[in-house]
Amino acid sequence: QVQLVESGGGSVQTGGSLRLSCVVSGYIFSRNCMGWFRQAPGKERAPRDESEGVAHIDADGRTRYADSVQRRFSISRDNAKNTVNLQIDRLKPEDTAVYYCAAERGPYCSLAAWQYPSWGQGIQVTVSS
Repeated sequence: QVQLVESGGGSVQTGGSLRLSCVVSGYIFSRNCMGWFRQAPGKERAPRDESEGVAHIDADGRTRYADSVQRRFSISRDNAKNTVNLQIDRLKPEDTAVYYCAAERGPYCSLAAWQYPSWGQGIQVTVSS
């Protein structure tokens, strides 16, 4: 069974930085795509049904970002540690959300949340102005 555990969230002021990490087990991590998604406050559906994809990294290291986070977010992976990281800089209040890491089946990332069968429990990021 695939398990994903996020860490590193918290509360920061506008302009601050956070580094989120996700450790994955029960999964051939190095061969598969990983994604970070977020769900803004007030969303009631499961993140697989209602979340915004912010960053994705293919098995070969190719990355893609949502337009809203370009040049502020950076996704990376450490295959030796089965870990995917999300460095978030110059945070804005609109970045406030629960952030989830998710594991795809296959080396190349889909941008659609519903394509990801395995999800972490989520971690809160709150940005105050």
